[in-house]
Amino acid sequence: MSKKLRVALLFGGNSSEHDVSKRSAHNIYDAMDKEKYDVSLFMFTKDGILLNNEDSQRIFDGEPEDEVVKDAYQKMDLTKPLAPIMALNELSGIDFFYPVIHGNLGEDGTVQGLFKLLNKPYVGSNIAASALSFDKDLTKKMLNEAGIRNTPYVLLTPENQADYPWDRLEEDLGDLIFIKPAKQGSSVGIHRVTNAEEYAAALKDAFKYDFKVLAEQGVDHPQEVEISILGNEHPIASKLGAVRVPKGDPFYDYENKFVDASGVVFELPVKLPQHLTDEITDMALKAYKVLDMKGLARIDFLVDSNNVPYLSEPNTLPGFTNISLYPQMWEVSGITYSDLIDRLIQLGLDEFKRNSQIKYDFRELGQEHVGQKKYNK
Repeated sequence: MSKKLRVALLFGGNSSEHDVSKRSAHNIYDAMDKEKYDVSLFMFTKDGILLNNEDSQRIFDGEPEDEVVKDAYQKMDLTKPLAPIMALNELSGIDFFYPVIHGNLGEDGTVQGLFKLLNKPYVGSNIAASALSFDKDLTKKMLNEAGIRNTPYVLLTPENQADYPWDRLEEDLGDLIFIKPAKQGSSVGIHRVTNAEEYAAALKDAFKYDFKVLAEQGVDHPQEVEISILGNEHPIASKLGAVRVPKGDPFYDYENKFVDASGVVFELPVKLPQHLTDEITDMALKAYKVLDMKGLARIDFLVDSNNVPYLSEPNTLPGFTNISLYPQMWEVSGITYSDLIDRLIQLGLDEFKRNSQIKYDFRELGQEHVGQKKYNK
């Protein structure tokens, strides 16, 4: 019998999607073939502190998180500079990292940098691709450079917001505008605005979550379409899925994503005109390559009443909750949940092996030889 791959499943995190991550981690853990993988659990707390396997397992098994975290903190010396990652001392035997951390810490390149320092393979995109894809402003800049259609926007900061009163934005972008923090997920801090009063309140809230905020031209009552991408240098795309929110809900917000999705309809696969399906698939695969993503991504689109698709945003570590479309779109495309996990792990191993071939030239410089310095008056 071949040796099991020792996998560290990381979840939690100090982001608004902490509890979403816990749900995803349960589903991924349950789908992992325990004949192939020896899985250890490690949770980042809401403060960004990594708990050891024992305490993480207790929370995973349903013990009250706040109580477990409080007990764990009492055993730690949080004054030490490496206290947030001291639990890594338990990971000497780990072969592979599987991050299930949505949003901040997980999708912004932070843990990917940690994995690189540890010289270990992992699921998903590298540092740069993660950071780039997590920042909506930088993502749009790359999409625009590549000619991939997305909605027009204005970047707002504390320094320039006075230059963009509502009247100016309305003239530039129209009377339906979405205000979004550049680096947040799951619709946190996002507001649909149609007048100056709503704009002021939305901007105040959005700046709580980031110092970069997008004012984005709205698509009125769009069809929300999603697609799953899988692969490294030669990615493949799933069939498309659609999300239909209840009438009266302004958009697919945090409440109807995670709190109460009972009124949301998920159409899998969604039936669209073939030319539209082809266009969305081509746009998604092109964006995946332009942003240099690896392993997996869910890419979201908004389709207007004229069947014109706009790329909304990519997600480098999409959800695996019971309502998450990433695994479900692969299910209807012929890849089972368990097989999907196997493929993601293999893609991480392949990318690690590929990167290990990169050479670095270390030359001994010897004695320093300095050229003549000439100072001009």
